[in-house]
Amino acid sequence: MANLDKHLMKTAHGSCRAPDRMTGFTLIELMVVVAVVAILASIALPAYQDSIRKGRRGQAKSDLVELAQRAERFRTINNTYVGFALSTAEARSPRTGPTPFYGLALSNQTATTFTLTATPVAASGQARDSLCMNLSVNQLGQKQASADATNANRCW
Repeated sequence: MANLDKHLMKTAHGSCRAPDRMTGFTLIELMVVVAVVAILASIALPAYQDSIRKGRRGQAKSDLVELAQRAERFRTINNTYVGFALSTAEARSPRTGPTPFYGLALSNQTATTFTLTATPVAASGQARDSLCMNLSVNQLGQKQASADATNANRCW
């Protein structure tokens, strides 16, 4: 009986015994992971925001070209650009959605000329697109970007 008690005691103590080494993360390991995530985020976030701005700029360019085509159709029918106008919905890009990122405007309108311009809306964050800023197209299809004349080809 004494042997049985001794055996049960060993088993009981052996299974209930606390492990020699605690498992989990140390503060240093956790801080290393946080630092790595912060570095990755500091690289990825600006690149993501730049991609978003490029997409919005692409929508504005598409809207400008579409409006230029409408102006050409108007001139084909009326033999003048005078009288061609943008509706309230057409004076923003994108036309649908709660937030416009570009304001669209028609200027330099004569019988034979026009200029369509897309200007970033400051409240939308698109004004941080310092590479291109204002985009414009005229009746000849000449495309310009006001921020930097050398980057006009990159913007369009």
